[in-house]
Amino acid sequence: MSTNPRSALVVGLGIAGMASAIGLRKAGWQVTVIEKASSRRVGGYFIGLFGTGYSAARRLGVMDDMHTRTPREAKTWEITRTGDRQPGVGFLDQPGEPYGVLRGDIEAALFQNLGDVEVRYGTEPTQIIDVGDGTRVTLLTTATGEEREQRFDLVVGADGVRSTVRRLVFGPHERFLRPLNAIICAYQLEEQVPGYAMHHGLVLAEQRRSLWIFPFDDRPPTALFSYRTRDIDAQFRAPPREVLRRVYGPEPFGGAIEHALNQLDRAPNFLFDSVNQVHMSSWHSGRTVLVGDAAWCVTLYSGMGASMGLAGGSLLGELLTKHPDDIETALRTWDARLRPTIRSHQRTALFNGQIFTPTGPLAYRFRQAIMSLGKKDKAPGTPPTALERFFARPRNIEFAA
Repeated sequence: MSTNPRSALVVGLGIAGMASAIGLRKAGWQVTVIEKASSRRVGGYFIGLFGTGYSAARRLGVMDDMHTRTPREAKTWEITRTGDRQPGVGFLDQPGEPYGVLRGDIEAALFQNLGDVEVRYGTEPTQIIDVGDGTRVTLLTTATGEEREQRFDLVVGADGVRSTVRRLVFGPHERFLRPLNAIICAYQLEEQVPGYAMHHGLVLAEQRRSLWIFPFDDRPPTALFSYRTRDIDAQFRAPPREVLRRVYGPEPFGGAIEHALNQLDRAPNFLFDSVNQVHMSSWHSGRTVLVGDAAWCVTLYSGMGASMGLAGGSLLGELLTKHPDDIETALRTWDARLRPTIRSHQRTALFNGQIFTPTGPLAYRFRQAIMSLGKKDKAPGTPPTALERFFARPRNIEFAA
């Protein structure tokens, strides 16, 4: 067994990156994390943390430091532009009993537990060369333009759906991205939609466009605009505020949409992006491995991105602990353990996408039927239906080595 600490470079200071860094540190590795941005991001949009993510956070030792915001006595309304409302089914009502958190809540808990992991901001890789028993990585300091080469025993690419690591090692994005022909815009509201309590969620679903308002226990909700488009490139030729006003017109916006759009005008941070999945036959090559959205991107529609990022990073560290002198076996086993569940979540995302934003008249009617079934009250203690068990199971899988 090796007595010297192995070195790992983790690219990306997001959920998957920090989970991997903590997992590797627990396995006895010396870890360096680089982040392209000049500082760590905070806040973020709504996330549902399912059992898979919860158990991974426990194994990483970060769950006790995570601030959860699941609203007590939450209620969701299906609404229309004209102000009609009726009881609906919200994200947190689905099987799996997720916790409501902000993306920043998970990242803050992970960051707090990085320990002696070195973090370098404003740094990105420009070249990654496999040398058999390790990698040679050229690192660029963006502020100065300085480049330097450093050797690592392992490179972990956790730098998002348009991963630089994936492009450098595996090939261009076009080989792996599968567009879902949809755009999302997510951000924090300053205040709830007028006429609704803080713990109320709202869903305004139309054909090819929707607005979701996700409530929290102790702060204003977040908003999610989601719409379908056949021309992704055209959505980025004007500011998001203008694009959304065009897409959600020409009809009168109504109270909820108008309120959310006005709040977007004042939002300091928001996510406006196309929805893509990543499909790869292998998530590792030599001494480079991809984790999280860089590897699979189950998409926001699946609801499992954060949970699988935590699980992937945790399991990676555990398997490297189990196979300390056989990195290839550890990576191959890691891939085989995760792949069936990732495939399941990617398929589920296609179904869930129709619940978030139906693509046309048939999908819209299908969504109404599903929501109607979800609203039927069950007596306390009633066993879950087969459909509920089907959707809950992959969201609560334990991935301990």
